[in-house]
Amino acid sequence: MTADRVTADPVVMAGVPTIRGTRITVSSILGQLAAGSTVEQLLVDYPSLERDDVYAALGFAAESMPQGR
Repeated sequence: MTADRVTADPVVMAGVPTIRGTRITVSSILGQLAAGSTVEQLLVDYPSLERDDVYAALGFAAESMPQGR
């Protein structure tokens, strides 16, 4: 699911990972969640987002982290 929703295009936001078809960056979603926003608040703030987009951003972050032992 992450690959279908998160893209990195050098022409869009200088290649920073974004939600497909938008200029909403994964890092902005993660930052707002870390600051205490809820998924519901994000969906109101960004009407073009879908719930699965937010979960894809979280999945992308998890996949980007090194695996511990």
